[in-house]
Amino acid sequence: MRVDNARYHRKINENMSKHSPTNVISFQERLLKKGPIPLIPTPEQDAALPMMIAVSSGKGGVGKTSIAANLGYVLSTLGKQVLIMDTDLGLGNLDVLLGITPRFNISHVISGEKDIGDIMVDGPGNMKILPASSGIQALTHLTRSQMDLINEQLLSSVAQFDAVIIDTAAGISSNVLYFNASAQEILVVVTPDLTAITDAYALMKVLSIQYEVAVFRLLVNQVADAEEGREIFNHLKLITRQFLDVSIQYSGHILKDDHIPKGVRSQKLVSHMYPKSPASECFKNVAQQIWGAMSKPTRRIP
Repeated sequence: MRVDNARYHRKINENMSKHSPTNVISFQERLLKKGPIPLIPTPEQDAALPMMIAVSSGKGGVGKTSIAANLGYVLSTLGKQVLIMDTDLGLGNLDVLLGITPRFNISHVISGEKDIGDIMVDGPGNMKILPASSGIQALTHLTRSQMDLINEQLLSSVAQFDAVIIDTAAGISSNVLYFNASAQEILVVVTPDLTAITDAYALMKVLSIQYEVAVFRLLVNQVADAEEGREIFNHLKLITRQFLDVSIQYSGHILKDDHIPKGVRSQKLVSHMYPKSPASECFKNVAQQIWGAMSKPTRRIP
């Protein structure tokens, strides 16, 4: 289904209007709606912080974890020191995607058994991986103190990296919002699927209201060609401009490519296993674009 279909556009508009406020949100309402604010780095920590980018989505199944891992891998092949942090804390699967079996994970940090530096493991391309747990329901809704514990340890443990990629869970849970707000940049992943687009809009809306995030980057996955990706971006940009006080910047597209599921079945990244494939070329372009654009971060939590 192509996005120039009039019925498709009309459905997107109808769904966006359902999510959109009819009145300007007052300052008092914003205060009441605010979520827990991440810890602010000290001047010393801030000077030493790497580029921190959250890869997020409103809807599951859009390829977010694969994108986070492939972008990290490509950056590592460009000589960057990269850490990928899996923050889908109850259903983490980054380790499965990469074919690694870590002994410890973030649950051991939250319990006080380990520090973040103790649980980092090696990934492909000299990346470091911070694994999440899987099947622990209590970690899907962290307390404020647990969130701050992770954030505080992260701030003091990542100075050696050039980039930290935060692979969030999908949706708008408190965990998702907090880890997005902890990053300097937010890369929202969508596909041509109508529900993926409307859920991405909802994610940006909540982050703009609760955390006053004003700038997002958009990556369109599983497209037939570059034109389809650009059309989806242009339409979503138009809708957000109409209903939200945010700016969306285009970070590119990833072509639909049969090499990706082949890599997943082999627990290998497509950028590693099939470096000349169409999707791998897209990941190279997106990684280079993001790294160049993000040398100067566009947002911070005030």
